[in-house]
Amino acid sequence: MKFDTPAGPNPIDRGRVIGIPHDRIDGAAKVTGSAPYAYERHDAAPNAAYGWMVGSAIAKGRIAAMDLRAAEAAPGVLGIVTHANAGKLGKGSMNTAPLLGGPQVDHYEQAVALVIADTFENARDAAKLVRIDYAAADGRFDLAADQARGVNPGKDADTAAGDFDGGFAKAAVKIDQRYTTPDHSHAMMEPHATTAAWNGDKLTLWTSNQMIAWGVGEVAKTLGIPKDNVRLVSPYIGGGFGSKLFVRADAILAALGAKQVGRPVKVAIARHQIPNNTTHRPATIQRIRIGANKDGVIDAIGHEVWSGDLPGGGPETAAQQTRLLYRGPNRMTAHRLVTLDLPEGNAMRAPGEAVGLLALEIAMDELAEACNVDPVELRIRNDVQYDPEAGPQRPFSSRKLVECLRTGADHFGWAKRDPKPGQVRDGRWMVGMGVAAAFRNNLVQKSGARIGVDAKGRIIVETDMTDIGTGSYTIVAQTAAEMLGVTLEQVTVRLGDSRFPVSAGSGGQWGANSATAGVYAAAMALRAKLAEQAGYPADQALFEDGLVKLANKSQTLASLAGRDGLWAEDSMDYGDLDKRYAQATFGAHFCEVGVDIDTAEVRVRRMGGAFAAGRILNPKSARSQVIGAMTMGVGAALMEALDVDTRFGFFVNHDMAEYMVPVHADIPQQDVLFIDELDDKSSPMKAKGVGELGICGAGAAVANAIYNATGLRLRDYPLTIDKLLKAQAA
Repeated sequence: MKFDTPAGPNPIDRGRVIGIPHDRIDGAAKVTGSAPYAYERHDAAPNAAYGWMVGSAIAKGRIAAMDLRAAEAAPGVLGIVTHANAGKLGKGSMNTAPLLGGPQVDHYEQAVALVIADTFENARDAAKLVRIDYAAADGRFDLAADQARGVNPGKDADTAAGDFDGGFAKAAVKIDQRYTTPDHSHAMMEPHATTAAWNGDKLTLWTSNQMIAWGVGEVAKTLGIPKDNVRLVSPYIGGGFGSKLFVRADAILAALGAKQVGRPVKVAIARHQIPNNTTHRPATIQRIRIGANKDGVIDAIGHEVWSGDLPGGGPETAAQQTRLLYRGPNRMTAHRLVTLDLPEGNAMRAPGEAVGLLALEIAMDELAEACNVDPVELRIRNDVQYDPEAGPQRPFSSRKLVECLRTGADHFGWAKRDPKPGQVRDGRWMVGMGVAAAFRNNLVQKSGARIGVDAKGRIIVETDMTDIGTGSYTIVAQTAAEMLGVTLEQVTVRLGDSRFPVSAGSGGQWGANSATAGVYAAAMALRAKLAEQAGYPADQALFEDGLVKLANKSQTLASLAGRDGLWAEDSMDYGDLDKRYAQATFGAHFCEVGVDIDTAEVRVRRMGGAFAAGRILNPKSARSQVIGAMTMGVGAALMEALDVDTRFGFFVNHDMAEYMVPVHADIPQQDVLFIDELDDKSSPMKAKGVGELGICGAGAAVANAIYNATGLRLRDYPLTIDKLLKAQAA
């Protein structure tokens, strides 16, 4: 099915199942432990051996020699995979560095060996006996020190409209500030893990991966085998946040290990290895310049970003929201990429916007203060209903930022805020409120599904879509139930298997909207088959209560399916509506903090937000996504940072004891409001993504609240106690 014209009335609009806050249909399996994750597939591989990854102890250089004798002689050891015996490996197009290093080493903790043994403990203990001599080389590990070496990476890294330099020079009010964000770790609960088994030349990987079809291609390319010989199975994923978009070392090592020892092999990357071995969100240095009139109306806006990655990597596109969020005829954005020898930087929840808004939304607050305009009102004055770089000929498909700001402000009690910083006290606590806009591009991907009805009238949906804790099972079931007129309990959903039709996968906030659109397409094909079986015109048949109806006639789905059942398969492909219309999701974050007057301890007291993201397919799971994202925003604001040892090129705080993330005590009441919106140019579902929107701007609202509470303006994240005390002393 092709989606190239705005959606008209369709079966989803009935809203009998879609749009209802249903519990997750996979919830019971999750909480009882019966949902099998990648490392737990004992049923699939009961005789599996265990692998332990050995990571490089240097960040750059070569392996001079490897002595495996002690490890090979250790109890229970079955084999050891290294570059010397792995055979010729290709390099996946989505990995910056090879997933099995040697003799060249590209980054610290790059996999250089896998020790396989009969038990997990034996594999772990034997791995400590592997002796490696390295020839270390000098590397570059400091973004700030090498900022001047940044280059234009191409691929639309820069944009311009009007005359930024001229507009900024003439502006009555100017903001010109530098902001920084550190490296971040995904810190998901389930580690990267794979169970691999060969059957002849056929490979099955039970793995934790967000994008099944991408993964099949990457495994096949890396191992040099046909894609048809690779099966990926990933029905349950314990969090990913982008770190599992691409195949990682666990999958390749498990496959190589299973081939070497002739039996299935399990590999989980140990928690302390994950930050340096897998991907992370890169640090940024950002310069923002805004020129406005005395009323705060923007005439010129410029956003420059520096970030780093391994050779062949890409930039953190932190200026992309600045291209679309606020008005101003004179505009400029630029991204510069610095080659660093740190572990790979790549996608993490809302790549680009999450850290870009940490800077931009402080800058907007600074502009509001300079113009003596309320920060909410300033953002409203700079609203624009079209792509400000392209002009009115490219309007937004829907844009309710102003409604989000006004509704969110009213609900949060923004009118009670004292605009003068440092004025509100509650005992020893200085109290302040902050606001920030939320923005995330709306992306869609081609997505397919297979849907059938069996002899009992039960609906079965199959697609390789994944569920990374987002509720994919439930919204897929809701879509099928809505389209075919049955209850949610009459739908079985099967996800995460490369034998199923290729879906959008989970990433980029495109998963829910795109995957359900694919189910919509398959359901429309099945409706046509069922109507034909009934002898009814497909465009006149009504599907409800397990029946296909026409006027006063009806037949059951079960009778039409027959003994063998009836199946249909289709996918949703997209035309150029995303080129003709700017498509994005919007919101407004509000935060109240308390800052201890003596210790500078920051406590988030409450958070609220209003969001416009098209049709909300399941308000309950959508709210869960938003509050989880808001929580990550608090982490980015107050505590999260991978600390780089710039001498040796690795992240020092590489475990959950020292990489700080928010816990329950850090997160108080969170209120989420969804603004009514249907976007008929996004998909037939008239929905948009929501899973990443909640992190965008949340941390800046915390930062702006701290300023309102204390009068201390910090621009270098995270906003830790030491920085506040230093600013206070100054």
